[in-house]
Amino acid sequence: MSDKTFQLNDIVEMKKPHPCGENRWKIIRMGMDIRIKCQGCGHSVLIPRKTFTRKMKKVLETAEE
Repeated sequence: MSDKTFQLNDIVEMKKPHPCGENRWKIIRMGMDIRIKCQGCGHSVLIPRKTFTRKMKKVLETAEE
């Protein structure tokens, strides 16, 4: 299984694309729930952490420290 480590401000790819056609999401909030923002249209979605880790495909860009 691939390593699914992620942090705040990472750009991730989800298994299904957003209806706007974009598949790049930025993590903008982390806690029990994770808020991600579509890089195409700017829509943000709040997802439970367990669901997010299951639906995330891979980390595309890592945020710089």
